[in-house]
Amino acid sequence: MSEPPPRIASLVPSVTELVVALGLGGHLVARTGFCIHPADALTAVPKVGGTKTVNLAKLRRLAPTHVIVNLDENRKSDVGAIEAWTGKPPEIVATHPIDSDDNLALIAQLATVFAGVPGVAERAAALSGALRRELALTGPAGRPMCRVLYLIWHDPWMTVARDTYISRMLCRIHWLTQPDLEGGATGAARYPALAGDEPWLADVERVLLSSEPFAFSDAHAAAAQVLCPNARVDRVDGELLSWYGARAVAGLGYLRALADDNRPAA
Repeated sequence: MSEPPPRIASLVPSVTELVVALGLGGHLVARTGFCIHPADALTAVPKVGGTKTVNLAKLRRLAPTHVIVNLDENRKSDVGAIEAWTGKPPEIVATHPIDSDDNLALIAQLATVFAGVPGVAERAAALSGALRRELALTGPAGRPMCRVLYLIWHDPWMTVARDTYISRMLCRIHWLTQPDLEGGATGAARYPALAGDEPWLADVERVLLSSEPFAFSDAHAAAAQVLCPNARVDRVDGELLSWYGARAVAGLGYLRALADDNRPAA
């Protein structure tokens, strides 16, 4: 007897986009409010809260057979609650890419889990091929080292640890995020807050204001310039630098464009 078609709940915005890219959009029965790409494919898919504020009762009513989570973006307590559902709980598909190369394993993981759906294997192969080409083109060789402060929040200023996906993406073009620290696999330490008087701020060469999750204004850009007086301050596309999965293909090209524009601060 063949398996029934999957009913997929994705609680990870970038993986939701990947699910659609693999031809599984018609099997999505739940998403978070932050799962916004591709918009045309998600209009009719019910929202079940945010990545860290999942409405578990609504999610259960939607009867997913698979729930896709991320070890950094979703709460461990929510995953445990789903696993404790009576009857036959859904399969938890746990993801945790921390480097752009990990996207290949992520694509293979979903292709394996949903191998029974026609067309998934072929789409996964095509996407993996495109990703391998972009990875081969994007490396630090011959690029000048640049000290970077990647800001994701204000009041307080918050940045990224070196073991995050964002930091490792930037490292591909020899841009080293400051400060030099790791935050561990999960938790708040991965996104440290700044006091604003750290001595190393004077050595930062570029400040990158991410387009998400905080909406930085011109006033914030001016304040960031005061924070790092010797740096060039730019706004950057946070989705292209932090979303993994299908968006990583375009993200790597965007990364090279940033590197090619690595001129000294004015």
